[in-house]
Amino acid sequence: MDRLRFPPYVVPVPSPPQLLNTPQIGKTGRMMGRPVILDRVIFSDRAAAMTGDAFPNTRRPASEAFALPGKRALDFDEGSKHVITYVSRQEWGRRKLILEDHEKLVQELYKLRDQHGVEVNVVSMDKLSHAEQFRLAGRTTIMMGVHGNGLTSLLWMKPSQKSTVIEFFYPGGFAHDYEYTTIALGKAYYGVWNDETFTHPDMPPVKYPDGFQGNSIPLNGEVVAKLCRERLQLPASTEH
Repeated sequence: MDRLRFPPYVVPVPSPPQLLNTPQIGKTGRMMGRPVILDRVIFSDRAAAMTGDAFPNTRRPASEAFALPGKRALDFDEGSKHVITYVSRQEWGRRKLILEDHEKLVQELYKLRDQHGVEVNVVSMDKLSHAEQFRLAGRTTIMMGVHGNGLTSLLWMKPSQKSTVIEFFYPGGFAHDYEYTTIALGKAYYGVWNDETFTHPDMPPVKYPDGFQGNSIPLNGEVVAKLCRERLQLPASTEH
């Protein structure tokens, strides 16, 4: 079970209660208090997925489903204001930025807010209700954070020419989880190693070096803020 408790929240939506009726799912269902509608649901066979073309590169069975064509649409009011959401892990137990780098990143994002009128949200997703997570992600233009479950909310972002996911890694480390999900849902993806950025087609190999799971991940906040400015200044017709 992930810390954000998404599986028991999302799984019951397409599934009749008689098929999936555990105490945990039942409790989560009662906590919803509102209907949830998914426009597309994919049931994937884990064993079969491991024989597909995408699995050898990602080592994730879900990569086969995300390779299917099509887009999803959610009824959120995106509005005209650009929204940056930084998903912080600083209160979590592992994979945290160096404290000074976290503070510098927040400072640089607030400069964007003050100088360009961008809405900036610094959040710990596990402190928000699921409805609040959906609404925030649905308005978000750029979502960023250290590799981890908090980035799951990228699922609810609206695809657009400027919609972007920026994922922070310990230098030299990389995992496909949120990269292939981002690309499959029509958004731009960037990885960051301190002051170095990478994107398609020049992606690094999967690697988990010492420090990947640690709490001293370095990050140059100025580099991230510069990337945000570049993405937000794209004309609406520019392809990412």
